[in-house]
Amino acid sequence: MGFAAGGGKSRTIAELNVVPLIDILLVLLVIFMIITPLESKGLPAQIPQPQEPGGEQKDPDPGVIVVEVLDNGSVRMNQQDVPWEELQDKLARVFAGRASRVAFVKGGSQVEFAQVARAIDLMREAGVTGVGLLTPGLERATGIV
Repeated sequence: MGFAAGGGKSRTIAELNVVPLIDILLVLLVIFMIITPLESKGLPAQIPQPQEPGGEQKDPDPGVIVVEVLDNGSVRMNQQDVPWEELQDKLARVFAGRASRVAFVKGGSQVEFAQVARAIDLMREAGVTGVGLLTPGLERATGIV
């Protein structure tokens, strides 16, 4: 607030000094600009692309590896049950002689993300360089599995 001094009648003038408020606002703006990351980080994902309309329906590539985490917590690789302890070794054997090291992961509707993340970690440790996420819509469109 400001006060007027001197002059004939002494009266109080009410003024709001907004300069300190603007200073605080600018400081907060700079802080949030510094804290906010400039780019988001994450795993690169390769998603199968749907077929073009009118195209021929191809048989699934036998070289495509799909790791499926089921609702009950078990895991399958290309429709064959595999214990969690053996998944990494089986994947490492499959990808040992391959040039393309891409596999897909699919989760059931009630699977916790931690289980899918565990499968992705095992795939990465087995030498898979590209992990694609397989959803029911993409699965129908591409004909994989």
